[in-house]
Amino acid sequence: MAAATAADMVWVRVLEDGVFRFDASEAARAAAGPSLSFADPRRREAPHDGADMPAVVPVCEVAAGGSQKVVIKLPPGTSFYGTGEASGPLERTGKRVFTWNTDAWGFGPGTTSLYQSHPWVLAVLPDGKALGVLADTTRRCEIDLRQESTIKFSALSAYPVITFGPFNTPADVMTSLSHAIGTVSMPPKWSLGYHQCRWSYDSSEKVLKVVRTFREKDIPCDVVWMDIDYMDGFRCFTFDSIRFPDPISMVDDLHSIGCKAIWMLDPGIKKEEGYFVYDSGSKSDVWIQKADGSPFVGEVWPGDCVFPDYTSEKTRAWWASLVKDFISIGVDGIWNDMNEPAVFKTTTKTMPESNIHRGDADIGGVQNHSYYHNVYGMLMARSTYKGMEMGNAAKRPFVLTRAGFIGSQRYAATWTGDNLSNWEHLHMSLPMVLQLVIETFVLISKVVP
Repeated sequence: MAAATAADMVWVRVLEDGVFRFDASEAARAAAGPSLSFADPRRREAPHDGADMPAVVPVCEVAAGGSQKVVIKLPPGTSFYGTGEASGPLERTGKRVFTWNTDAWGFGPGTTSLYQSHPWVLAVLPDGKALGVLADTTRRCEIDLRQESTIKFSALSAYPVITFGPFNTPADVMTSLSHAIGTVSMPPKWSLGYHQCRWSYDSSEKVLKVVRTFREKDIPCDVVWMDIDYMDGFRCFTFDSIRFPDPISMVDDLHSIGCKAIWMLDPGIKKEEGYFVYDSGSKSDVWIQKADGSPFVGEVWPGDCVFPDYTSEKTRAWWASLVKDFISIGVDGIWNDMNEPAVFKTTTKTMPESNIHRGDADIGGVQNHSYYHNVYGMLMARSTYKGMEMGNAAKRPFVLTRAGFIGSQRYAATWTGDNLSNWEHLHMSLPMVLQLVIETFVLISKVVP
C-alpha cells in the first residue's frame, strides 16, 4: 500500500495550557473513537482556551489502507523514557516495543510485548526540559525510539496524538499527564504493608499455618494471597469444599491475628451448565462472540471457557454484582489475573482478533477484538472495583490487575507479571517499576524471587 505524502498534523489545545491534540486531518479528528486513557474522555474532545502554540508539531503519514505513522523529531541529545511495562533499562533510547498485552511468562530483556500497553514516551531534552507524548490508540502500536532523538508511532488505523509540554521538568509533564489520565484511588492503609503470596496455597490450613508462623517468629505480615487453588475446579466465585471448606471462618481467623485476605478472580468462566456463573452469564448474554455470533470458547485453567465482554455496561454490572456477593465472606481485596486475556493452546496466547465485542457507544461501540484487546484487563479491573464499592461503600476497594492500559491505575494496582526466580529477573524488576511510576502508576508490586 502506498503511503500518503507526509504532512504536519492538525492541532487543537486541549485539557490545559501546554497540552495539544494532533490528528492526521480534520476528518480524522471527527472520526476518532472515544479515549479510554483519559479519565474524562470529553476533555480530549473539548478545545481549551489559550494563546500558547505547540513547540513540536508531529509529521504524519496515512497509508491507503488506513494505517498511520507519526514522527516527532526532537533536538539532538534527547533521551527517552516511558513506553510502559517493558523489560530492559530505564532509559528507552534506542529501543522498540509493541503495545499488545501478552501473557509473557519467562520474558527476557529483549521481550517487546508484556502484560500491559502504554503508548507513551517521556522525552528529556538537552536543556533539561521535558515533553510527554501519548499515542491515544487502544490498538497494537509500535513505539520506535531507535533513530537519534526521534519518536515514531505506528498503528493500523488513525489515532490522535497528545503532547504534554515541553515543560520545565519531567515532574511537570507527569503532573499534566495525571490531569488527563487520572490518579490512583486512595488505597486501604493495610495495602502498603508486607504481602505474602505464592502459587499456590493448597488448603485453608496451610494458609493459616503460614500466617501464624509469621506471627510466632515476629515477622510482620499484613496480607496473604489466595491463588486459583482455593476454587472448586478453578471455577471463579466458588470454593473447594474439601481444601477450603469454610472460607468465612478462615477469613475471620486471619482477621483476628491482623492479616487481610486477597483472592484471585480470572476472566475465563468454565463452560458448564449447572455452574451458576456460566448459567447467569449465558442468560444475560454477556460473552464475547465469534464472528458468527456464537460465544467464543477458549481453554484456560478450568478447561473450556467463555469470556465476559467487559466493553458492555450490561456485562460490567453483571460482573460487579458477582463481586459484590463474593466479598460478603470477608474478602479484603481481589486479584485479577490472566486478563490480557490469556488463552491456552494458541500461537498468539490470546483469542482471535476477529472476535466481536458489543461495546457501548461511549467507549467505541461494536468492534472486533483487535480494537479492545489492550483495554480488556482495564475494563475487567473497572468492573471488579465497582463490585467492591457496591459490596462495602465504607471501605476503600483494593484490586490488583496483571493486564492493563495507560489509565488503568484509576481502578487497580498492578504487578509486573510472572517473572522467574533468578537474579536477572530481580535486576529487570527495578526499571520496570520505575517506568510505570513515570506514567503515574504508583501502587506497583513485583514478585520478589
